[in-house]
Amino acid sequence: MTSSSLGRTVRLGVSSLMLHKLRALLTTLGVLFGTSSVIAMLAIGEGASEEAQEQIRQLGSRNVILRSVKPREDFATGASQSVRVLSYGLTEDDLSRIQVTFPGVARVVPAREIYEEVRRGDRAMNPRVMATLPVYRDVTGRVVSEGRFLADNDEAGIANVCVLSDEVARYLFPFASPLGEEVKVGADYYTVVGVLLSRVRQKSDTPKSGAPSSAEVFIPLETGRKWYGNMQVKMRAGSREMEEVELHEIVVEVDASENVPMVAAACREMLSRNHKQADYEIVVPLELLLRAEETKRIFNIVLGSIASISLLVGGIGIMNVMLATVTERTREIGIRRALGAKQRHIVSQFLVECVVLSVGGGLLGVALGLAIPAIVEHYAEMRTIITPGAPILAFLISAGVGVVFGLYPAWRAATMDPVEALRHE
Repeated sequence: MTSSSLGRTVRLGVSSLMLHKLRALLTTLGVLFGTSSVIAMLAIGEGASEEAQEQIRQLGSRNVILRSVKPREDFATGASQSVRVLSYGLTEDDLSRIQVTFPGVARVVPAREIYEEVRRGDRAMNPRVMATLPVYRDVTGRVVSEGRFLADNDEAGIANVCVLSDEVARYLFPFASPLGEEVKVGADYYTVVGVLLSRVRQKSDTPKSGAPSSAEVFIPLETGRKWYGNMQVKMRAGSREMEEVELHEIVVEVDASENVPMVAAACREMLSRNHKQADYEIVVPLELLLRAEETKRIFNIVLGSIASISLLVGGIGIMNVMLATVTERTREIGIRRALGAKQRHIVSQFLVECVVLSVGGGLLGVALGLAIPAIVEHYAEMRTIITPGAPILAFLISAGVGVVFGLYPAWRAATMDPVEALRHE
C-alpha cells in the first residue's frame, strides 16, 4: 500500500468514526483507562518497592544485626510476685565470641538501651536512649545533619554528652539549634553535640508512649554503664519489674558482601547453642534486600497483569463496536466490492478504524497515566517511580489491542459475499 492510499484510508477511517462520535469516544475510554492503569499501577508498585529496598540498604548490606528480644515466657526470679527480675538477651560473652572467633568480621559494635525519659524544660518524651561506641555511626551509615557524633574522647572520659535523632531535636528544640544545649536523661544532664537523621525501624522496635518509633538519643557506652548498669527497673500495673540485659544490640560489619551469609549462619549457630530461650533476633539486610528484589519482580508482574485486564476489556469493546459497525455498513461494503475494491482494501479500512480508536485511547491513557502517579505522590505522600519502559509498553500494548481485536471484524467484512451485501437493507 502506497503512502497516498494509506493516507486516504486513514482519512476515510477517521471520517467514518466521526459519524458516531459518542460511540467512538466511549470505545476509546476503555483503552484509555486500561493504558493509564498499567502505567499508574506499575509506578506505584515501583515506588513502594524502591522505598522498601532503600530502607533495607540503609541498614547496611554488609551488616548482620543482632538484637535482644524479650521472650514470650517470663523467666523470673524473686521473693514475691510484686517484684520480678527478668534476665535475657545478648551478653558480653556473645560479643567476645564474635570478635575473637568469627572469620570475615571487620568490626563489631555493641549497644545498650536505657529506659529513661528525656526532658528539656516542660517538654519530655521517651525515645530509645542508646549507649554505644563512636564507630556505631560509621558501621551503620547514619548521617549527621548537625554537629558531630560521639568521639573516642567522649568514651574514654565517660563524658555526659549525647547525640539526638532529628525527631527528638525537633520536639525538644522546636525553634533553636540543640548544639551545646543540655537535656536531662533520667536524673542526669547531657550536653548535645550532634543531630542524626532518622534511622530505619526494625521489627523488634516497640514504640514507646509519646515518642516516634525512630526517635533516638545516643550516649557513650561507658557513660551508660557507669550511670545505669545492667539492671533497668520498670513500674507496671502496680508491680515492679526489673530487667537485666547486658547488650540490646550488636552490629557485626562483615569484610565483604560474599561473606555475609557465612557470618549470619555462624551467628545463628552460636546464639542457638548459648541461649536457652529465644531472646534474640538476627536481621540480615542483604538477605532482606534479595528477598525484596524478588518480591518487587513478582509484584510488578501481578500489578501489570491486573492492569492489562482493563486493556483486554477495552479490546473486547473495540471488537464489539466494530462488529456492529460491519453489520451497519454491509450495503456500503457491497457497493465498494462491486466498484472493484479488493478484500485487502476492506480489511485495511476497518483495521485503520480499530487502530485509530486504540492509538487515540493509548495516547490519552499515557497522558493520564503520567498524571496519576504525580497526583498520588502529592496528596497521598506515597513515593511513585515511572520507569521509561512503562509508558512505551502500555502504548504498544494498546496499539496491539486495536490490531488484534480488529482482525476478526475486518476479516468478516472483507469475506462478505458482494451480492448478498448489496441486497442488505
